Amino acid sequence: MALAVLAAIAAGCGFFGDKVESAPAPVSGSSIVASPDGKLLYVANGDTNTVSVVDAAERKVVKEIAVGKEPRELAVSKDGKTLYVTCRYAGSVEWVDVDEGRVIGTAKPGIEPFGIVASPDGGRLYVSNYRSGTVSVIDAATRKVLQQVKAGDNPRALALTADGGTLYVSDYLGARTIRFRTDTMEQLGISQLAASPDVKDQKKSQGIANTVEQLRLTPDGKSLWEAHLLTNTDTPIQFEEVIFPALSVVDVGSGAEDTKVRKELFKAMDVKDKFGKTTIVSNPTDIVFSPDGKKAYALMGGSEDLLVFDLNRGGRASQMIHHLPGDYPIGMVMSTDGRELYIHNSNSHDLTYVSLPASDEDGGRAQVDGKPLRLIASDRLNAQQRLGKTLFYSANSDDNPFAGNNWMSCASCHSDGEVDMLTLTTGKGPRNVPSNVLAFETGLFMWDGSRDDFTDYIHTVQGEMGGLSDVDPAEPMPADKQKLFDALEAYMRMPDAFPVPQSPYRTADGKLTAAAERGKALFEGKAQCITCHATDALTDSVKAVGKGGKLTTANTDYLHDVGTVSKTDTDYAGDARGNFTNKRVRGLYDTPTLRGIYATAPYLHDGSAATLEDVIKRAGDEHGHTSELSDMEVQDLVAYLKQIE
Repeated sequence: MALAVLAAIAAGCGFFGDKVESAPAPVSGSSIVASPDGKLLYVANGDTNTVSVVDAAERKVVKEIAVGKEPRELAVSKDGKTLYVTCRYAGSVEWVDVDEGRVIGTAKPGIEPFGIVASPDGGRLYVSNYRSGTVSVIDAATRKVLQQVKAGDNPRALALTADGGTLYVSDYLGARTIRFRTDTMEQLGISQLAASPDVKDQKKSQGIANTVEQLRLTPDGKSLWEAHLLTNTDTPIQFEEVIFPALSVVDVGSGAEDTKVRKELFKAMDVKDKFGKTTIVSNPTDIVFSPDGKKAYALMGGSEDLLVFDLNRGGRASQMIHHLPGDYPIGMVMSTDGRELYIHNSNSHDLTYVSLPASDEDGGRAQVDGKPLRLIASDRLNAQQRLGKTLFYSANSDDNPFAGNNWMSCASCHSDGEVDMLTLTTGKGPRNVPSNVLAFETGLFMWDGSRDDFTDYIHTVQGEMGGLSDVDPAEPMPADKQKLFDALEAYMRMPDAFPVPQSPYRTADGKLTAAAERGKALFEGKAQCITCHATDALTDSVKAVGKGGKLTTANTDYLHDVGTVSKTDTDYAGDARGNFTNKRVRGLYDTPTLRGIYATAPYLHDGSAATLEDVIKRAGDEHGHTSELSDMEVQDLVAYLKQIE
């Protein structure tokens, strides 16, 4: 009996003899995870299509394993022998044998699988399918998809409670979090992140919550932290007054956000520099907690910083490591003893080590430990493309001259290179943030077609992002600055930088539905949509050329008044880069492409149409010939539009 009691006590304490059994902990999807014993790290190398296995203590890459296109997140089996990898553009979850260093199986859960977590017993995988708007439940042993449930419009980040009973899913652009009971996948509720109210000082945090990059449960499971942006849509776009970083906290018990403890610039995020000014950080990408829950470490992917929050002392940021080595950090994992952070830099493909103080060490500081560890043997992108991608995602002003004072990058508005579902205030009037999909194949730039050369975006860089202030846009671009625009263009022209979204509305084998076939006939016939949405790019803007067949803003024949002008729109006097010859009259707009249109709501230049049905029903005969379409024909036409790829 005495032996039995001792055994029970030992089991309850989590140890028996020399063996330590760690208690189950909440898990979140990430681009970097550790093996069950913490000795190995597994990292998804995004655009290089590999996974690296790293010996954490020896700081060396043990092997690099080829996987499908665009690996995003990983989970690991309980025995540490198998990795589960979401390969976004391959549309697959892949099973990787760690010892053999190869893919041994796949599952096809949905379009653009992104987040992944494994159940505590290792039997099930939960996968978010970004384009399908679903979460899949997959049997880890048989690789069969057991269940699919609807999970908002763009499900992405995942978090699972320690007992495996509740799954949290971020609806990426809409800043909603959906809760599921995992045994039945019944939806338990939806939490909507609140807007931060307007304040008089427009340089202080305010705006609409959007772009939720990560969900993390605290070690005690009582709170859910969300890393996201705030976008101030009612202030004319300017780098210091529109985009703000935020960390929000949701009470797990009630499912409600505790807005009083939200971490924002100039509030809880307020680390002063040597001049007493707040050091600006941007685009939060991840959060991890010390094992005792006393500290939170927040990764700022845009400004490439690490913030430390002391949760036992008011919850304010108590330290910052400014400009971590490495480009665009997106994920972290902590060592089992809580003394090291391993940070995954997705654009430089390396690993930064940060040493942490002991939890009981008063005044201890986190600090970078050594040089980053290179994760890949060779880069799939050439040097120019890699620079361009860095410029697109980085707001680190010390490294990136496009960004002003670390506030924002291109990706701050063009989430993942595409849209943020928001309409911003500009000097021309309200403007719906457009996608960069096919940006160089769709003719003139801007909603009013007022740019014909990519370097014209010097005006965006200076006026909206706060960069390159020393450049005179009326003069020829200096060679060193032109190289930056050329690099950004080289990246954005890559076919797989921002691929056309695959439509979830098509049949299982990827064909148009019967309704869409009828809609296609209307599009090309009765509705006359094809008159303007022509060519392979489904826009006539590519025809706006001058002598020699080169695009020119002087050709305004393909700008259209489709009845969408509002009282807030203004004439445009042109700009210095265009020698003020690119003037525009309010109400004339460039024809956007319709490829992947289902993924770019809201619609029209001012975002005033929430749905494609709204676009058609308000268009009359100014926007095609739709006034005589029946309700059924409108439905068929919309079915086709949603299935255009």
